[in-house]
Amino acid sequence: MTRTLAFVFSALFPLAALAADGSAPADDEYVRPVGDSELSEFLWVKRPIVVFADTSADPRFQQQIDMLIEGEAAMRDRDVIVLTDTDPSARSPIRSQLRPRGFQMVFVDKDGVVKLRKPSPWSVREIGRSIDKTPLREREIRDRREGG
Repeated sequence: MTRTLAFVFSALFPLAALAADGSAPADDEYVRPVGDSELSEFLWVKRPIVVFADTSADPRFQQQIDMLIEGEAAMRDRDVIVLTDTDPSARSPIRSQLRPRGFQMVFVDKDGVVKLRKPSPWSVREIGRSIDKTPLREREIRDRREGG
């Protein structure tokens, strides 16, 4: 019962904030190309999941993006933003920093530390469990329970 209430409240808090503001932030895209972004832009604000591939036609890339879009609500609750990079020749700052080979899914926590690198697609459930085990996320959950 307590877990159910915690889940319901965690789902409603972002909606209440959005209703109070009246509009969503302009850059509230959940999935977006990496472009000229740098990981430092998301420091202490979002948890980037960067999905790399050598081409957008890579079936692993498509499968990973589909799973992340399907689990968008769970990922947004964890302050996740999905960045995609399918052009190795563009040499984006994030690609240069993380140096992937072929397909790779990388999870970076809010403190800027790479917590997970996977060479194959991972389900939202598996990603969510990895996020929930980080000390920052555990603190967020504890603060939320205490009403902070």
